[in-house]
Amino acid sequence: MLNRTALVSSSSVSLLPNSKPFFSVKAFSGFRSSSFSGGFIRRIDHKPLRVMTPNLTPRAMAAQQLENADQLIDSVETFIFDCDGVIWKGDKLIEGVPETLDMLRAKGKRLVFVTNNSTKSRKQYGKKFETLGLNVNEEEIFASSFAAAAYLQSINFPKDKKVYVIGEEGILKELDLAGFQYLGGPDDGKKQIELKPGFLMEHDNDVGAVVVGFDRYFNYYKIQYGTLCIRENPGCLFIATNRDAVTHLTDAQEWAGGGSMVGALVGSCQREPLVVGKPSTFMMDYLADKFGIEKSQICMVGDRLDTDILFGQNGGCKTLLVLSGVTSISMLESPENKIQPDFYTSKISDFLSLKAANV
Repeated sequence: MLNRTALVSSSSVSLLPNSKPFFSVKAFSGFRSSSFSGGFIRRIDHKPLRVMTPNLTPRAMAAQQLENADQLIDSVETFIFDCDGVIWKGDKLIEGVPETLDMLRAKGKRLVFVTNNSTKSRKQYGKKFETLGLNVNEEEIFASSFAAAAYLQSINFPKDKKVYVIGEEGILKELDLAGFQYLGGPDDGKKQIELKPGFLMEHDNDVGAVVVGFDRYFNYYKIQYGTLCIRENPGCLFIATNRDAVTHLTDAQEWAGGGSMVGALVGSCQREPLVVGKPSTFMMDYLADKFGIEKSQICMVGDRLDTDILFGQNGGCKTLLVLSGVTSISMLESPENKIQPDFYTSKISDFLSLKAANV
């Protein structure tokens, strides 16, 4: 797999092969909690921002089954949890989650919830946590919809340019909070193309970025419109919230994920996107700077090897795989799997049973 890196310097941006920027930017990777309000980011130092896609380098050591929960808990200050497959499946809470989160908070641990699902904004995810009976603050939630808007802010994306959205309401709400103009989204799911001789599809020449996320209203109109913007608008950015192959829309089965929508644009544009969700380092760097914590003091807990665990590894964190979601023990132990977490266990409530067993 190719390892592509986007480096934003103080004078120019070069995000993808063979693309020319239409603007000069200044972007910095040092964010602090005092520097943002309502989703806005203010740049406060001069470190270049690097956004990396995964480098699939195998770890030398195989994952250990978690046996001493206290030892892991005491070794870190912060737990970052994926949501789908870890906290819930679809709209159903996974057994033992409330008690586990309460125990970790009682021990003074900081809890952060990171999801690649871009269909909701942070505020909307806050309501979902509340509906499931979990007391989670909006400031503890980081969705890839927010990451897309945060990334555009970090590169000083021009406010006179527009963002074409292939995705759902979560992306639109976060772009709106950040003050960006946008078009597309669910409304374009109703549009059809009447293919007839001589038909030419028009597109907005002011679109400077196409953001692609999970989209239940995905159609050919969106593929063509996004393709035209990326291929014909000089310097147009191609941003993906994530490339997850599958997702949990219900607890009954796996469903095609946001990666399928991104893949359609990759195929038509013959260009790779810049990914702002897991396993990109963008959100990890943002979180570490926002909360002022060392990455070695973070444990990433997730159910996916190629997003959650790689996200933690790319960020230099401890990693714990739970088998309550996408990954099975056979997948973890397969000779073809090159991504090994530090530890694995059945579900996060094992923190409670393993603690009891070690008393």
